[in-house]
Amino acid sequence: MNLHAIGVVYRKELTEWLRDRRTLISTVLVPLLMFPILITGMISVTSALMDKADKAIPKVMIIDGDDSPEVLAALHDIKDLEFVPYETNWKDQISDKKIRAAVQIPKGFQSSLQSGNSQTVDIYYYEGEIKSELGAKHVEKSLTEYKDKIVVARLKAKDLPASVVSPFEIKKENAAPPEKVSGAGIGSFIGYMVIILSMTGAIYPAIDLTAGEKERGTMETILSSPISRLDLVLGKFLLVFSASLTTAILAVISMGSSFYFLGHSQAATSGDHTLQMNLGWISILAVFLMALPLSVLFSAVLMTVALFAKTYKEAQSYLTPMTFVVVIPAVASLMPGVELSPKLALIPILNTSLICKEIITGTYHWNSIALIFASTCVYAAIAIFIAVKTFQRESVLFRS
Repeated sequence: MNLHAIGVVYRKELTEWLRDRRTLISTVLVPLLMFPILITGMISVTSALMDKADKAIPKVMIIDGDDSPEVLAALHDIKDLEFVPYETNWKDQISDKKIRAAVQIPKGFQSSLQSGNSQTVDIYYYEGEIKSELGAKHVEKSLTEYKDKIVVARLKAKDLPASVVSPFEIKKENAAPPEKVSGAGIGSFIGYMVIILSMTGAIYPAIDLTAGEKERGTMETILSSPISRLDLVLGKFLLVFSASLTTAILAVISMGSSFYFLGHSQAATSGDHTLQMNLGWISILAVFLMALPLSVLFSAVLMTVALFAKTYKEAQSYLTPMTFVVVIPAVASLMPGVELSPKLALIPILNTSLICKEIITGTYHWNSIALIFASTCVYAAIAIFIAVKTFQRESVLFRS
């Protein structure tokens, strides 16, 4: 291995890479601008939709209940609802969002209450639809208040205190630091995005330095130079790794800055610091170090696969399905209940995403960190070895 020769190849490929606007956009602009635009856009759109849903007055239909005037009066006292006349196709109207909810009062409801019999009031709504859920929530709240009044009246009639039906209260309080609560929510997202961008940052350079060289007819010229295959592949690999690593670094910086300014703006608006969205430099550095061997793994694997292609388009068709191989374990870390364990610490990509989630919350499991870093380094070394061996196969380099 000749370090000087590797450096020559690396500088040559780096010069050409810096001239390619396409790779610079995917490596620099996308990770830098994605998170501010994504986070700001999502929060703005969500806030606008929630404000619009809160201000809108949901339309609700009452089914039956003509023989229960007290219940009807309690429902009509709700100022945040608009009650519409009954129609037989009320289910279709809920599905079509013409009305948001419907409440069905059983026949003889009020007389059953007076006689002490229990009845069930059904509330129909469109699950997952914000306005429908708000309408159903208002109806449920009103009926709950009406039920409580009946209970209090019955207790008073028998000279019993309200504590008979409510002997104690339950109060939930958060015991975790605010930064851990916020980190638990955004930690998986950050790990997921770092992993995806580390891969996407390496895709175009990997294709260009392998299948692109073949398509341009420059692969033969490079191979005829007085440089060993090992030095050649390592020089090309370092360029792909640099692109992947640059994307990961810029992504972490962009995310850290976005959450920092977002946390401060929310604190200034609300006047408190209940939502800690700041990423400390220690967390950023730790996420970067965990992404380091993963970038090596991505770079080597992408180069190896792309080398089998004869053209740029063929290489894209090979590498596009690999995105799903990366996305599936990365998304798995976002699922509730998936937590880091010794077995999961050995699964590449998933282990990095899970440990990034822990790091963002300020939790450092050093044994797991060491195991994940070491295992990913082993996978990366194997991938580099395979890449070198593949470059030494004439059948692959001159595939026709």
